[in-house]
Amino acid sequence: MFLYNNFGQNGITSSIVMLIICGALVNGPYALITTAVSADLGTHKSLKGNAKALSTVTAIIDGTGSIGAALGPLLAGLISPTGWNNVFYMLISADVLACLLLCRLVYKEILAWKSSMSRNRGSSLALTHPR
Repeated sequence: MFLYNNFGQNGITSSIVMLIICGALVNGPYALITTAVSADLGTHKSLKGNAKALSTVTAIIDGTGSIGAALGPLLAGLISPTGWNNVFYMLISADVLACLLLCRLVYKEILAWKSSMSRNRGSSLALTHPR
């Protein structure tokens, strides 16, 4: 968003390229996060065999994204009379907040990945070097 704010106004071509890049960087992670959360919650033992509860969880996740999609343009409309730079600062702040909220999940995923790698390494060492 910072780059788009600075370079997107240099012409229609740079604006189109920056919009495509911003769209890919926003929609890709959004789709992955909502899918991953739905899949993780779908395998939770409390939802096992309960299709209604699983669909409710999926709807809540999708509805939360819809609230964010509705609030963004509303805030942009309210902030735009003070200048478009402020709209970009609001969007940058939203991105930073999203990253901060995801840090804990990323940290837990990295720890789980490291632990599975060390378990796999230990089991492969036991197979190659029997005692």
